[in-house]
Amino acid sequence: MRRPFHALAGLTLALAAAAPAWAQQPAADTLAAVKSRGTLACGVSTGVAGLSQADSRGEWRGIDADFCRAVAAAVLGDAGKVRFVPTTPQNRFTALQSGEIDLLSRNTTWSFARDVGIGLTFAGVLVHDGQGFMVKRGLNLSSARELDGATICLQPGTTTELNLADWFRTNNIRFTPVVIESFQEVTAAFVAGRCDAYTTDRTGLAAVRAAQGAQADDYVILPETVSSEPLGPLVRKGDARWTDIVKWTLNALIAAEEHGVTAANAAARLQDPSPEVQRLLGTTGDFGRALSLNNDWGLKAITAVGHYGEIWERNMTPVGIDRGRNRLARDGGLMWSPPFR
Repeated sequence: MRRPFHALAGLTLALAAAAPAWAQQPAADTLAAVKSRGTLACGVSTGVAGLSQADSRGEWRGIDADFCRAVAAAVLGDAGKVRFVPTTPQNRFTALQSGEIDLLSRNTTWSFARDVGIGLTFAGVLVHDGQGFMVKRGLNLSSARELDGATICLQPGTTTELNLADWFRTNNIRFTPVVIESFQEVTAAFVAGRCDAYTTDRTGLAAVRAAQGAQADDYVILPETVSSEPLGPLVRKGDARWTDIVKWTLNALIAAEEHGVTAANAAARLQDPSPEVQRLLGTTGDFGRALSLNNDWGLKAITAVGHYGEIWERNMTPVGIDRGRNRLARDGGLMWSPPFR
């Protein structure tokens, strides 16, 4: 199925125009609903290795899934109290807007239209990503600029569409889009040879390549990164307390890595002489009360899933995704936390 690329621009304008209508909606009390229900409903992808994917036992794995667990641990004291809800690019925002899910933690780019125009707000950046291209090694290509006249597989309802059109137009390169709805189907189409190249976030390309097993080396991710894709968790706009909880849970995971607080040693660090660590873990200060949580909410989140680096090593490294810009700022990356004070 193919669609004109001006459709996404029209959608962006429509979403921005709809902002006043969403702003008039009464804010839900998500925290009260989650506590009353006893579970966190967390929207994830339909399956992207390293990000969110159900394993052979039906257990959800990935950095997005672990972030859901961290929030559940902070709020409910139990990382297992998560109901994972698979969402597609087409229904992910509706699921959050309607209250079907409490939090959307799936590879979703923070953009103006999404943050302003659809009644949702981003709570931070979980993964700094960028759009790239993958081809079969047999094509002997070394650059995306050699794709003139190529057919390119992609999903609709994503920032990928507009980025693709913009980059090819800027570089005066012709292409034919092959637009297919689901991640699994578009991947299968590329592997089957229905298109010359596949474009999506580089994390997604690495996941697809790794999934080919013994044939992984038959595929090459080209060097160009044609966009900046800050991927982060979303919540409903207007629910300030819930936004703070999700935002500061993410900050806690990053701060824990900055201070060397791990899943294994967090409990032993409760009497750490560092005031920042004491506030992070709830030994001193009243930060939990400010969030309407127990003061050990950060301790519970970190103990459940580890600090940010541990989460990355467990989920992204096995897929072959280099940490790159997702290193801590002190190590030359873009990940940092505001202070706990």
